[in-house]
Amino acid sequence: MKVLITGTSQGIGKAIAELFLEKGHEVIGIDRHDKSIENTSYSHFVCDVRDYENLPEIEDVEILINNAGTQNEDDIDINLKALIHISEKYGYQEKIKSVLNIGSASAHTGSEFPEYCASKGGVVAYTKNLALRVATFGATCNSLDPGGVLTPLNDCVVNDPELWAQIMDETPLKKWATVGEIAEWAYFLTVTNTFCTGQSIVVDGGESIKHNFIWKN
Repeated sequence: MKVLITGTSQGIGKAIAELFLEKGHEVIGIDRHDKSIENTSYSHFVCDVRDYENLPEIEDVEILINNAGTQNEDDIDINLKALIHISEKYGYQEKIKSVLNIGSASAHTGSEFPEYCASKGGVVAYTKNLALRVATFGATCNSLDPGGVLTPLNDCVVNDPELWAQIMDETPLKKWATVGEIAEWAYFLTVTNTFCTGQSIVVDGGESIKHNFIWKN
C-alpha cells in the first residue's frame, strides 16, 4: 500500500517507516530534516508540516500516519493544527484505508507541559471527528497514545539515574517502550485492523494509572 508518514527522520516515525518498508509497502516521508532512510521503496520530502503552501502533492494515499510532533515548540501549531491540515489534504479522500494519529498518554492524564497536553487532547477529539467522516470511504481513523518511549528526545531523563528511578516508580511495568514496539502497534492499527475506529489506544506501561509528571529542571 501507499503509506505517507510525517516525521520520519528519527525516533518513532523512522521506526514506523522502516517496518512498513520491511513489510513491502511504498513509503513516503515528510520531515523538516533530511532523510535518514535508504530504501528504493522510500521517498522523502524535506518540508515543515506547518508550511501548508509548500506541502508536496501526493495522490491516492492509502495509509496516513501523522507522527510529526514536538514538545515546547509551537505545540498547538505543530501537534494539532498541522496534523489537521495534513489529514484533510491527504487523508480525507476516497482511496484512504486508514489514518493514524500519534498522540500521547498525556492527552488523557494532563500530566505534562500545558500546551503539549492541550495539543494532544485536541488530537483525541479530532480523531473522532475524522473517523466519522472517513467511515464513508470504509476507512478507519484512530490515535495511538504512547507513554514513555526510548527516543533521543527523551535522553535527558533516561540518562539521569535519579530522575529515571522516579519515572520507573510511576510506571507499573517498570520500563518504557522501544520505538519498534510502537511501530508494531502502528502497523496493527492501520493494516491488520479494519473495524476499530474513532478510538484512542493508550500504550503506556500503566503510566496513566500513576501520572505524576517527572522531568529535568
